[in-house]
Amino acid sequence: MRIGADVGGTFTDVVLERADGTYASTKVLTTHDAPERAILDGVSSLAADDGVELADVEQFVHGTTLATNALIERRGARTALVTTDGFRDVIETRTESRFEQYDLDIVLPSPLIERRDRHTVVERRDARGAELIEFDEAGARALVDRLAEEGYESVAVGFLHSYVEPTNERRFRDLLHEVLPDVAVSISSEVSPQMREYERFNTVCANAYVQPLMASYLVRLRDQLAERSITCPLHLVHSGGGLMSVETAAAFPVRLIESGPAGGAIFAADLAARYGRDRVLSFDMGGTTAKISLIEDHRPRTSTTFEVDRTARFKKGSGMPVSIPVIDMIEIGAGGGSIASIDRLGQIRIGPRSAGSEPGPAAYALGGTDATVTDANLRLGRLHPDTFGATGIDLSPDLAHDAIAAAVADVLSMSVDDAAVGIAEVVDENMANAARAHAVERGTDLAGRTMIAFGGGAPLHAARLMDKLHLDEAIVPPGAGVGSAIGFLVAPFSYEAVRSFYTSTADFDVDGANEVLDALTDEATSFVREGVDEGTEITVERRVSMRYVGQGWEIPVVLGDESFDELGAELLSARFTKAYEEFFGRAIDDLVIEAVSWSVTVASVAPAPEPVELTAAGTVVDATADGLATATRPAHDVATGELVDTPTVRRHELAPGSTLLGPAIVVEPQTTTVLSSQHCCTVQRDGSLLITRAPDDVADGAGPRP
Repeated sequence: MRIGADVGGTFTDVVLERADGTYASTKVLTTHDAPERAILDGVSSLAADDGVELADVEQFVHGTTLATNALIERRGARTALVTTDGFRDVIETRTESRFEQYDLDIVLPSPLIERRDRHTVVERRDARGAELIEFDEAGARALVDRLAEEGYESVAVGFLHSYVEPTNERRFRDLLHEVLPDVAVSISSEVSPQMREYERFNTVCANAYVQPLMASYLVRLRDQLAERSITCPLHLVHSGGGLMSVETAAAFPVRLIESGPAGGAIFAADLAARYGRDRVLSFDMGGTTAKISLIEDHRPRTSTTFEVDRTARFKKGSGMPVSIPVIDMIEIGAGGGSIASIDRLGQIRIGPRSAGSEPGPAAYALGGTDATVTDANLRLGRLHPDTFGATGIDLSPDLAHDAIAAAVADVLSMSVDDAAVGIAEVVDENMANAARAHAVERGTDLAGRTMIAFGGGAPLHAARLMDKLHLDEAIVPPGAGVGSAIGFLVAPFSYEAVRSFYTSTADFDVDGANEVLDALTDEATSFVREGVDEGTEITVERRVSMRYVGQGWEIPVVLGDESFDELGAELLSARFTKAYEEFFGRAIDDLVIEAVSWSVTVASVAPAPEPVELTAAGTVVDATADGLATATRPAHDVATGELVDTPTVRRHELAPGSTLLGPAIVVEPQTTTVLSSQHCCTVQRDGSLLITRAPDDVADGAGPRP
C-alpha cells in the first residue's frame, strides 16, 4: 500500500492506494497552524474505513503549498542576505523590465529581504570565475560576529559569478558554521547555480527564508507518522513533477514551491498517455486557486523559472522570480473559496483573496461571512448539502444567500440569483482568460486540445470553460476530486541539475561542456539514487539553453547521449537551428550561437500507462425514467439562462458505454460534475466521463450522433 497526501490552501487530500491498485480517498479541511494534523486525520480516517494496518504502508508521498504560502504571506524565518560588496540592492533594483511599461506610478513588489538585513563582503570574481578582488577573510569574520549578535535564524549567501566558482560562498558558509552551527545557511551555487544575479539571489533568499519552517515541519510529520506505525520512506513531490527524499527537500525547500500543482500536472499527463491525447489542457481547480498547464506528447511543459506572488493579474514580472526547474503553469486566485467583491467601477471581482479553510466560505457555517464561488454554486443548485461529500461540512443555503446578498446583490441592486450567476460567470471568464494568456505566452493555441479537469472545483466548471475556450471535449477522470494526490503516486523519482556555463560556436569549449554535463549527470543521479534501488532503471535527459549572440533570452535544446568532440560546435548549431525554427518559424543565418545554461534530468523509469480505448457516445440513459436520478432539483442552466429541473445522478451508478444528456448533475464523494443542456457525457471503460457537446438530434433508442 502507498499513501499520497496533498496539503492545499483549503482542503488536504489523502489517497490510499491498495495492493490491488484501487484507491480510497478523503478530503479534510487544512489545518494551517499545523498542516500535519490534517494529514494525520485523513490517514487515520482512511485506515479505519478500509480496515488496513498503517504499518503495511510501503511509501508515503507528500506535496504541500506550505513553502509557497510562507513566501506569499511573508511569514518565514528572520533571514539575512550576504552578497558581494556593491551588490547589496540587486534584489530591490531588479532588472530593467517593467510589467507595466507606461505606468508612471508603478509599484514594484517589495524584496523578500529588507535592506537592513542585507550585508556585503569584499570579494569579486569575473564571469569566467577568475579572482578580481581577494576574499576579505577578516571582514567576513567580523560580519559573522555581527550576524550572531543580530540573532538571524537563516542566512542566504549569494556572491557575484559564484555559479562558475563557488569557493568564496563555501568559505563564508564554513565561517558561519564555526560561530553559528545551528543557523540554516543556503548558498546560491548549490541552490541555483545559474547566471543572472537578480533571479539567483532571489532564489537563494527564498530557500533560506523557508528552510527552518520546512525542516521543522518535515521532521514533525515524519515523527508523527512513525508514532502511527508508518515508518516507510517519506518522499516529497518537487516543482518539476518528480519525487525526492525528505533530506533533499529540507535542504532545498524552494523546490517545493509548486509541489501540489505539479502532482496535478503529472496526473493529467498520465491520463493523456492512457487516452492517446497528444495536446492537452490540464485544468486543476481547488478551494483556493486554479492551475492551468499545457501537456504536449504526454509530458507537461517545463521551465527553469517561476514567479511567486504576482501582484498584477497575468503580468509577467510582477512577482518574485525563482530559478528552479518547474512544470510550466499559470496559477490564479480562482478557487471555490475565492471571495467575490465589487470594485469602484461597480464590477464583480473574484479573488485573489480566499476564505480558505479558516473560516471558509459562508456556506460552510464555520464562521465565514464573505461570498465565494462555492456560495454561488450552492445558490445556483450545482451543489447541494446532501451531496457535497466533504468530511465535517454541512452546507448552509441560507448563509450562502445572505453572503451573496450583502457582498454583491444589494450593492448592485439585483437579485441574489442574478448575483450568483455573475459570480460564476466572472470566475469562469477569469480562468478562460488565464488559459488564453498562458497559451499565447508559450507561442501556441488551444484549438484541438482535450481538457482534463480535476480538483474539487474543476468538474463543476469544466463544461462552461470548455465552451469559452472552444474545446470539443473534456475528461473528468475517476478520483478527480483528489487528482493531485493520485498524481503523487504516479510521479517518478527525478531530479534536474542545472548550471550555467558559457561557450559559443565561434570558440566551442569541448572539454568544458563535457565536464559540466558529466558533473550534472553525477549530481542528479546521486539524488535519484537516494530514493530508488541500485537496480532500478533510470533515464538521463540532457538540455542546453542557447541563443543567438546579442539576444537576451534562450530557448531549450535537447541533446543526445553522446559526448562532444571536435565537431561539437557544428552539432550544437544544427540542433539549435532546428529548435529555433520550431519556436519562431525561421532561423537566422551567419550569427554566432551561444550556449548559456546546461541541465541534466535523471528519472526512474515508470511502468507504461495502460491504454484506454475511447468509447464513443453510446446508449442514452434517461436519468429520471431509468431510475438513476436520486433527486431532481432546480439548477441554473447556462445554455438557457434559466433555473431548470435537473436530475442528480451518482457517478458510480453510470455504466461504461452509457451516455448521459444534460442538463444533469453527476455527484461523487469529493467533487460534482455539471452538464448544461448543451452537453452530454459518455462513461469510459476506466470510469472517466468524456464530456462533449450534445448532438443536434437524438433518435429514439439510437443514442446520440457520435
